[in-house]
Amino acid sequence: MSYVLFNDQITKREHVNIDMEDRGYNFGDGIYEVIPIYEGNTFAMEEHLQRFLESASKLEIKLPYDKTVLEQQLNELKIKNKVINGIIYIQMTRGVSPRAHLYERNVEGLITGFCREMAFPTEQKLAGVSVLLTEDIRWLRCDIKSINLLGNIMAKRKATDNDCHEAIMHRNGILTEGSSSNLFIVKGKQLQTHPPTNLILNGITRQIVIKLAKENGFTVNEEAFSMQQLLEADEAFITSTTQEITPITKIIGDINATFPVGTITKELQHAFKAFIDKETK
Repeated sequence: MSYVLFNDQITKREHVNIDMEDRGYNFGDGIYEVIPIYEGNTFAMEEHLQRFLESASKLEIKLPYDKTVLEQQLNELKIKNKVINGIIYIQMTRGVSPRAHLYERNVEGLITGFCREMAFPTEQKLAGVSVLLTEDIRWLRCDIKSINLLGNIMAKRKATDNDCHEAIMHRNGILTEGSSSNLFIVKGKQLQTHPPTNLILNGITRQIVIKLAKENGFTVNEEAFSMQQLLEADEAFITSTTQEITPITKIIGDINATFPVGTITKELQHAFKAFIDKETK
């Protein structure tokens, strides 16, 4: 039996109807988060919900109830669906109103959410993946985790059509991030990743990896870098909630390169796994 969250109620999925004039449906006017579940325990729930609130504030959407209530509901949703390893997906739109481009400020949003089992990519984390380097065609507020993801999904489709796992994007030769991930390069014992500006989403896994890297003696430079710097890197990897830390072994597209699954990437993978185990006990 599949249970979902509909505003402040957990109910069976078949009992939920979404109005055709919901602004999420008409305009992509909403936000979302994906929260991982390991061995029945949520991971980084607080960080994900804090970013959810930040995205809501940037779009001037008001939560219909307190964050602590939302956290309780999401944990109940996980329990009702009996998910052991997987994700919680939560979304909030600006709700229902007659279709018009102009939105009202600080109206209470409409929250929906679901929970499902999902296998984390063990083989890809060991062997690495191929990526396609392509132009970043998205809007200029990538810091908002908006449900309007057309640019991202077009890039992902293009990558898949070229037998690649992920699309890595650049703006005029400056690397930004993946279609559903953040990008890191390694040179010597230094990591480099794009700073958390409006041009990328400040990923939760990204933030944890930076913290763990510093704790393990690595230097982390949050500075934009070029395609030439990517070519000259010793290692490269992507991070996200569902991909964790996944090495890049091959790049095609606007440049071509190959990388090993490097020792620093492996060390960070081990540190990340230990951190998950510690936080989800």
